[in-house]
Amino acid sequence: MASRFAHRREFLRVTAASPLLMPLIMPTGRTMADETKSKNERPRLGLIGCGGQGSGDARGASQYGDFLAVCDVDKNHVDRAKRDPRIGKAKADTYEDYRKVLDRKDIDAVIIGTPDHWHTKICIDAMKAGKDVYCEKPLTLTIDEGKKLGAVAKSTGRVVQVGTQQRSDHNRVFLLAVALVRAGRIGRVRKVTAAIGGAPSGGPFAKEAPPAVLNWDMWLGQAPKVDYIKQRCHSEFRWWYEYSGGKLTDWGAHHVDIGQWAIGQENTGPTSIEVVTKEFPVEFKNGLPTVDDRYNTPTGFLVRAKFANNVEMNIRHDTENGVLFEGTGGKIFVTRDRIDLQGGAVDGLYKNPVPDSLLVELRKGKRVDGHMANFFECVRDRSVPVSDVWTHHRALTTCHLANIALRLGGRKLTWDPAKEEIVGDAEANGWLTRPQRAGYEVTV
Repeated sequence: MASRFAHRREFLRVTAASPLLMPLIMPTGRTMADETKSKNERPRLGLIGCGGQGSGDARGASQYGDFLAVCDVDKNHVDRAKRDPRIGKAKADTYEDYRKVLDRKDIDAVIIGTPDHWHTKICIDAMKAGKDVYCEKPLTLTIDEGKKLGAVAKSTGRVVQVGTQQRSDHNRVFLLAVALVRAGRIGRVRKVTAAIGGAPSGGPFAKEAPPAVLNWDMWLGQAPKVDYIKQRCHSEFRWWYEYSGGKLTDWGAHHVDIGQWAIGQENTGPTSIEVVTKEFPVEFKNGLPTVDDRYNTPTGFLVRAKFANNVEMNIRHDTENGVLFEGTGGKIFVTRDRIDLQGGAVDGLYKNPVPDSLLVELRKGKRVDGHMANFFECVRDRSVPVSDVWTHHRALTTCHLANIALRLGGRKLTWDPAKEEIVGDAEANGWLTRPQRAGYEVTV
């Protein structure tokens, strides 16, 4: 960070826990938890995907609703969720097949915390079953899946909140950064840097029989049928392109989202993607890894996206995790524990703070409240949450395009955000979707 502000003037660092920051971004009025308790309107919930992230989300949701069912293809996960005093409370029904949860008429909403390659299908099936959805990020494995999700969300009218919590949580430092940028406090934005860290390399790993507690075939879902390798699933799945997009869709789903939101490109996408540097743990041929027993997502990268408003976004692995905005009148760096301001952004924070009306506008008219609270408030009044399907799809499109360019050897891509297609490159366009295993197809 020091090099970014080495020649700084009027530099200010404020930590997320600073009392100086609290009055600027504190929630106002009664919280959703207060209202839910006072009105005794507690939705009936199901948890699908009971690993660490899913269970964490469910504990947060337990302030607002009650879990009647928990579901996972790993028996150990589902048993642990049932025993959890904030989730199953030893009373929730347990399932291996998520469709049995969706079949229940007494469940109003579901929390989805499965591996990434299952998000779209379960989310679509849940909406079609009349359930509201809180689903972890990234919502999609491909750009085509995002288009399908948007269509179903529109046709069903269900409420879907994406787990890009930086729009609400972490003491709202990201919300403040977005507000300052959109209010013009650093002048015209020239460049955004989304620093998301590198990924590990690993393997070769041993192939073995799957454990008896795991339904390996269902865990694979739409992905190709392969021998079980324990490093393919649970907490390590995101380092395999078959199930995720590596750091580009893991942290990229957070920081690219904040970047596009701040520069007013949340409802569109880049016009070009260029790979500057790339590091892979395995060799690729025609977009596919040449071995099947090692992690295969990129360990390092610098990808440059350009937008129609002439802003450049660099997505990279090799600087401090966070989002840096550089404008003609100042800079803002924001990460989960602090916000660093230079130039006009300093005055923007203290001498001429952003108006509350802008924060409310960014929150789509909702109070500045927590991410899960925002979801349940929107469930109650049938409005669109702060992290909606459509803007998430646009941010993830940038991440997916970066991965397509990386997989195809680092070629430059020209993107038409209106038509949502890669211009003049049939091979690259073929990666906007993927073959899906029979019985697990994502259908609208």
